[in-house]
Amino acid sequence: MHRVAAQLGVTKMALYRYVPGKAELVALMVETAIGPYPPVKVRHSGWREQLEEWAGQLFDVFRRHPWALDATVGPRIMGPAELSWLEHAVSALDGTGLSGAERMDAAALLVGHVRGITQQARATGPAGNPEAQLGALLGDLMQAHGERFPALTAALTSAARSHGQDQAWEFGLQRILDGLAALIDRRVR
Repeated sequence: MHRVAAQLGVTKMALYRYVPGKAELVALMVETAIGPYPPVKVRHSGWREQLEEWAGQLFDVFRRHPWALDATVGPRIMGPAELSWLEHAVSALDGTGLSGAERMDAAALLVGHVRGITQQARATGPAGNPEAQLGALLGDLMQAHGERFPALTAALTSAARSHGQDQAWEFGLQRILDGLAALIDRRVR
């Protein structure tokens, strides 16, 4: 609060005229940065396409505002803009046969994937490719110790053929959606 007050050119106590505490200030910052879920440009007929678009939009938000990764963890105050994101994900699964709790869990699972990939991208910097960097580091280790780790050595050799192409985002997203599709199919039968 002290740092924010200094940047705004007011006293710390003056901030308390507008927000009761740090949690509310962070909530307002998240609301402003993330904003409401953007209007859908293309109407998707199925839940899968809706969630693919939703996850991609969230990934873009976290890339633009990496500080929001830390600000949006755990129980906290959430505003209407942030809730609109959750609403969109949960409502995409309406009519699938999943319970409300399962739809919430599906949204949480997707958020976890988005967060994990965004954190990896943030750690490697704007020009970094996390998979290529990890492959290079592990490649050196495997040259020295590959006989102890034959499965890992074979996997890294295979990955190197893709020239370190970063596939974790799409691979993880599709496996999550495949799992949801399998559960939905069981419910429909």
